Amino acid sequence: MFRGSQVRRSPPVRAVMAWFRPWFRPWFRPWLRALAASSTVLLAACTGGFNPGDIFSSSQAPSAPPQTAAPIGAGQVKVALILPLSAGGNAGVAALSMRNAAEMALAEFNNPDVQLLVKDDGGSAPGAQQAAQQALDEGVEIILGPLFAHSVGPVGQLARTRGVPVIAFSTDANVAARGVYLLSFLPESDVDRIIGYAASQGKRSMAALVPDNAYGTVVEAAFKQSAGRRGARILALERYPLDRAQMPERVRAVAQVASRADSIFIPDGAEAAATLVQSLATSGVDLKRVQILGSGLWEDAQIFSNPALEGAWYAGPDSTGFRNFSGRYRTRYGQDPVRTATLAYDAVALVAALTKTQGPQRFSEEVLTNASGFTGIDGLFRFRPDGTNQRGLAVLRVTPTGGQIINPPPKAFGASGT
Repeated sequence: MFRGSQVRRSPPVRAVMAWFRPWFRPWFRPWLRALAASSTVLLAACTGGFNPGDIFSSSQAPSAPPQTAAPIGAGQVKVALILPLSAGGNAGVAALSMRNAAEMALAEFNNPDVQLLVKDDGGSAPGAQQAAQQALDEGVEIILGPLFAHSVGPVGQLARTRGVPVIAFSTDANVAARGVYLLSFLPESDVDRIIGYAASQGKRSMAALVPDNAYGTVVEAAFKQSAGRRGARILALERYPLDRAQMPERVRAVAQVASRADSIFIPDGAEAAATLVQSLATSGVDLKRVQILGSGLWEDAQIFSNPALEGAWYAGPDSTGFRNFSGRYRTRYGQDPVRTATLAYDAVALVAALTKTQGPQRFSEEVLTNASGFTGIDGLFRFRPDGTNQRGLAVLRVTPTGGQIINPPPKAFGASGT
């Protein structure tokens, strides 16, 4: 799971690499050769590699009180897995799929010395806090989860008092902290990848149409920072409301500068992107001259079937690993996994690998934030000391048959953070 790096590795880290890499090679090398971003995400209107619906989420009402779930495995190393198993709607469906993926990870590791204590938080912050307290009292060494941003803080605070690290699944970078690591796909990374690639291809005069919601606020900040670092000019940046009737006004403002722009960034889902691109064309924008840029949310059949978006660029994770994972999951459980299931699988796979190779320091900050990073189903990733993560993403071009790689993901992280 550890990848190569230019930094010096300690002997324990080399031991992890020697054991983990051969185990993953049959399943994960293919995604280094063919990349097509993630498929449909189930949770809270998530599509693509990350979940915009989770950012700054403030509540998730459970449909039933938290339930006691049976532990998975009988190992000596106790690990908590906190998920909204009894929550209503997509949250509960996603939680069950993630629980199954965690179980599958242990089974595929030939049942390592790990016992997963599965805790149901009901989708609420108090439920997550109660689940974490129970897990800590039962002697867990690390906590995986919770899923929603509003639950991560309370869990992290409790875990910190016991010196127990947390690997959570929220997409809100604001809840990351020292000792509270996020394994999700962060919008900031997605934006930085596509804007960085566009700038490297000479796209230095940019415009953007960004949704006027919490996700859009995160994306806007990331866009400004990424463009600024590359010396790119932002000629126009418009926030549009969800009401489609009000979109044309914002589109016209971008269309007015389009003749001087070489790229237009549209980080939203398929339906909104299609509407905006059509409005740009109606407003006189030459879509063949200006480069349209998107995000991981663009891994969608509606994007690929839209002639106006053919040739657009977007960033995202590889889907080959997910397809392989999905096949094994279907064989085991008789149904398809939700897209977020890979997060639970990778978290448990990481815990199993570190348990097997790293001894008493297995979940220390030094090991978890190793600069070489890890390789999971969705590719290369590493945790930063501040709790956020960095992922190795690719850049793809929209074609009628799906995403086509035009710039592959990195094979290793450099010591400088690149």
